[in-house]
Amino acid sequence: MRIYFQYSHVRWKSIGNKVRKGLCCFALLHGMTSCEEGLDDTEIRKPNGSLAKQEELSAGLSTIFTSSPKAFDQPASWITGEYDTRFNQGDNLYDRSRGTGDGVGNGLGPIYAGYACGSCHKNAGRTKPSLYTDGGSGSYGFSSMLVYITRKNGGYYPDYGRVLHDQAIYGVKPEGKLKVTFTEEEFSFPDGEKYSLQTPHYEITEWYADSIAPSDLRISVRQPLRHVGMGQMMALDLNELQQLAARSNYPEYGISGRLNWITERGVYQIGVSGNKAQHADLTVELGFSSDMGVTNDRFPEEVGQGQSQMMGFSQYGVDISTEDMENVDLYLQALGVPARRNVDDETVKLGEEKFYEAKCHLCHTPTLHTRPRGTVLLNGTQLPWLGSQVIHPYSDYLLHDMGPGLNDNYPSGLAMGCEWRTTPLWGIGLQPTVNGHTYYLHDGRARNLTEAIMWHDGEGAASRILFSRMSKEEREALLTFINSL
Repeated sequence: MRIYFQYSHVRWKSIGNKVRKGLCCFALLHGMTSCEEGLDDTEIRKPNGSLAKQEELSAGLSTIFTSSPKAFDQPASWITGEYDTRFNQGDNLYDRSRGTGDGVGNGLGPIYAGYACGSCHKNAGRTKPSLYTDGGSGSYGFSSMLVYITRKNGGYYPDYGRVLHDQAIYGVKPEGKLKVTFTEEEFSFPDGEKYSLQTPHYEITEWYADSIAPSDLRISVRQPLRHVGMGQMMALDLNELQQLAARSNYPEYGISGRLNWITERGVYQIGVSGNKAQHADLTVELGFSSDMGVTNDRFPEEVGQGQSQMMGFSQYGVDISTEDMENVDLYLQALGVPARRNVDDETVKLGEEKFYEAKCHLCHTPTLHTRPRGTVLLNGTQLPWLGSQVIHPYSDYLLHDMGPGLNDNYPSGLAMGCEWRTTPLWGIGLQPTVNGHTYYLHDGRARNLTEAIMWHDGEGAASRILFSRMSKEEREALLTFINSL
């Protein structure tokens, strides 16, 4: 990569991402408005020495060239020195199985949904859910899914929180167990090729307290998201998203995306994170608290506070420091994004044409930009290297009505039950390599990309219909293109 840096009337030229990292940081610290002032992002070289094409650079400087099982779990090249140390510390905290210990420092439970961040996000991806092997929470209570529960009127149950915790330490009962059954229906494309869709049906068994009548229970089950492009998502140019929302109105295709505005940390702001864009940040502190029962400065009370079985657990204090959690935040935001693959393959090129013909790009926006100064982590550390980047997430991060079939009846902020944030597609083709499965959509009901597309309804109906009318060769080419992202 050729780098130009201009400061005090001196022009520097050097080679390599590490040099660029230092210059970029220096530029920002000395008042330049972005990493792009005087710096050329267009010439990045791949490991074999060849020049990377723009369409290969999924995340600008944070693009990494790997297709290994660790493709989601590698640092961007600008991670060096102290940041490398902190990245590794965050990585270890992310993957470490938290022991029950004595309740001090280790912190797991007393009730929890996962025993580590990596338990649900294996290799920073999506752990294969036990719903498809054990029919629910599994033999040991672990489902690798988040189960949201509320009353039908949206209120919470006094003996439970917003998330069902299906695991517990010794001497404490899990709040309940998730059970799933499926009904399956077969369909045919116009050319005669058959496909089928399975509909999950959820219920909660083994309630720790009084059973809740199904007639008054609302359940939404969520598969863990891939942690690809988290830093870029946090650095998104929110003005660009507002402009997208303002013009995301295509009545001829029934599409009209909108932002989810949420109140977080007392601030009314744009949500970008989560299945329904229901968060403005990566929810590191909330994840430790709600998912693992790990108390912290933001959430100092045990997740089951108020339950009769929580007596005696409130005395242990905070389980993880803000500094440690910021290292996890750093790890997530500094992960490299795998480059697009096989961009010169003729089938991939045909599939890209069909992607546009099916109007997939109207929601799965190929190109966005990050704001000039990058991101600020939860304890104040700045990551300027994420700033002023051209990125290719294939998402507009807006809410879209996906129709009654995908309606979970669980509102979040402005998002209604039928509305979901457009899923970023970068890295999706490596999910089988990283996590060994091809379950997609919010609850993994789609067993492959074809089923995921054919579940599209509402604002996604036009793309589904256009896809279904293609020849088998064209449909397969479109899927090959998606798998190249």
